[in-house]
Amino acid sequence: MTTGPAPLVVSVPTGQLAAGIQPLPDGVDVVIWPMDGPAPRDRFDMVVPPYMSMSSVLDRLAGLEVGLVQSQSIGYDGVDRLIPAGMRFANASGVHEASTAELAVGLAIAAQRGIDRFARTQAHGQWEPFVAPSLADRRVMLLGYGGVGKAIATRLSGFEVEIVPVASRGRDEDGVAVHGTDELPELLPTVDIVITSLPGGEATRHIIDDAFLTALPDDALIVNVGRGPLIDTDALVDHVTRERIRAALDVTDPEPLPSDHPLWTLPGVLIVPHVGGATTAMTPRITRLVRTQIERLTAGEPPLNVVFGG
Repeated sequence: MTTGPAPLVVSVPTGQLAAGIQPLPDGVDVVIWPMDGPAPRDRFDMVVPPYMSMSSVLDRLAGLEVGLVQSQSIGYDGVDRLIPAGMRFANASGVHEASTAELAVGLAIAAQRGIDRFARTQAHGQWEPFVAPSLADRRVMLLGYGGVGKAIATRLSGFEVEIVPVASRGRDEDGVAVHGTDELPELLPTVDIVITSLPGGEATRHIIDDAFLTALPDDALIVNVGRGPLIDTDALVDHVTRERIRAALDVTDPEPLPSDHPLWTLPGVLIVPHVGGATTAMTPRITRLVRTQIERLTAGEPPLNVVFGG
């Protein structure tokens, strides 16, 4: 008696994702496991952890045979310390760049044009016009020129700004002169807005510190859609308190930001609660990525977006 090949076993955290990835190739067994309890199997070809709580549940993979862990996020700083050794890990490159870039540009416009200020005066029925700084004609540094940074650059292209891309190393990329971080001391005094989308980790922790903020011109705007620890929060509070710098933040350090933290009430600060990827674009894009990964694994092809372990 002969048996067919073992099924490809895939774990997804929600019924919505399980339904969305259908139809799938024959021989694929989809298991719904939100990782809130013990694993229903001891072997998975692919595990998709829950979205925002991934880092708190990766320990449940210990002792399991897992071919690929497919994240629903772009960022993966610290994951290598949480995931069992040797497991292959892929991020969700291509899923969140558009939404995060939309928010980055939206935060820049809102902060420059005082939309948050108008929202507060609307709540009190007050008509208080003022002359706001423009986005047009500003020199905008993109600190981080990966997928999100490039998506931001594309969306800023129609706003009549001068874009200054900065990455870990200088290079010419598709005709774009990308500056290295070693050039920051010379560049910072010349820019009006800094939008950072850098990943987290020790290499980028507090890259925006007191010296960085001091080098910027008065009334410069910092927009952070990367990771909270990119910014030295104490230094930022000091500069904002002195009305030297303004900030529009999707991410903070600490996070969530405590309700009594001074950033909440300082004039010149706009905060949104880490919602860069939280749009209706996410579901179809993560569904498409998971289905593509399954199809590639079924065909014996290497998965996309592997960042370590393979």
